[in-house]
Amino acid sequence: MIKIYNPKPETWSSILERPTKTIDDIELTVKEIFKEVQKKGDDAVAKYTSLFDGVTLVNQEVSEAEINQAIESVSDELKSAIQLAKGNIEKFHTAQKTAKVEVETVEGVNCWQEKRPIQKIGLYIPGGTAPLFSTVLMLAVPANIAGCSEIILCSPPDKSGKINPAILYAANLCGVTKILKMGGIQAIAALTFGTETVPKVYKIFGPGNQFVTVAKQLATQYGVAIDMPAGPSELLVVADDTAIPAFVASDLLSQAEHGTDSQVILVSTSKELIDAVETEIQIQIDVLPRKAIAEKAIANSKLIYVENDTIALELINEYGPEHFIICTAADDLYIDGIENAGSVFIGNYTPESAGDYASGTNHTLPTNGYAKNYSGVNLDSFTKSMTFQKISKKGIQNIGKAIEIMAEAEGLQAHKNAVTLRLAQIEEDLENRK
Repeated sequence: MIKIYNPKPETWSSILERPTKTIDDIELTVKEIFKEVQKKGDDAVAKYTSLFDGVTLVNQEVSEAEINQAIESVSDELKSAIQLAKGNIEKFHTAQKTAKVEVETVEGVNCWQEKRPIQKIGLYIPGGTAPLFSTVLMLAVPANIAGCSEIILCSPPDKSGKINPAILYAANLCGVTKILKMGGIQAIAALTFGTETVPKVYKIFGPGNQFVTVAKQLATQYGVAIDMPAGPSELLVVADDTAIPAFVASDLLSQAEHGTDSQVILVSTSKELIDAVETEIQIQIDVLPRKAIAEKAIANSKLIYVENDTIALELINEYGPEHFIICTAADDLYIDGIENAGSVFIGNYTPESAGDYASGTNHTLPTNGYAKNYSGVNLDSFTKSMTFQKISKKGIQNIGKAIEIMAEAEGLQAHKNAVTLRLAQIEEDLENRK
């Protein structure tokens, strides 16, 4: 890891720069595949599944028999773990429900807000060397709580044309309505346009590689919403001498093993802790199955020493980490002062892995600095807010004159007339009653 001591504020932006890759070539590929899927539907999806995943499929939809077979193949131990996680995620996201907000702004003018589910959503679940069945829980559980009527899941098949059994088990457990064997750009394109097999959705959720990320961004140009802009996984830990070095090292490595472009950072007011964590990383990394991946990520990651907690907090808010672990004697300072972070983990016994799997919070979070202006996935991500208003005769009399004056000032005569006609009718009715 790269050690940096007392960096000056004017250098922070360069020190905290994320790993970036050019997307020009990727964007051209994504656009080409999008056009073909838009025109040729399932045939185009099958073509690119064969090309990229190395398998030719007769049927892209997962059958009930395949789901049942997957359920049987998942161990009871893993099933219990998934069910525990699902229960905690349900508890936390159910608690996020809000009641209708209703107010009479002036006499006779009643306004209220209600939330409605997004009817059709698409979930993208990566497969490959790390099949993220936990992401199924994080997305399908709140989608069901919100009341989404169609939950379409896409995940790339392996060379034998199958999806990881744990993904199928979790999808079935969480009420996914359709599961499709497709990944990459072609899956995002299919969800965007719809095909003979894939329903067109209104919003797409889920992580993916750089091709999937660019494809999701392109989908927004065709009227489909996405959960958030995404990038490589990242973690920032702030720790001092009250932290346990082995724990800190394990957390840094837990994110480093995600991918070679993952970024992990330790910020500390203790040089001794930084040295101890660096030693622990070397000990722990040697026994990791994904050592080669973690080593590349660690090589580009940072160990940053600053003189006090105030400076540390300012630097962390400038970075805006996806995951933020606090393990200091001044935890409250960081808890109260953090403004830009996707999800926060506090204390020696709160590993980032807990949020990834089973504490109940959502692990689909903003990366690449987007924590400054995006929230992580939550119950509201699967709903949209609608406002209503009902105005009585008394109400339009109370606000009508103001509307007329404002509309005329903006030069919108028809807007003014819509009120003037009503006020005149009320006056006429009153005259007729005399």
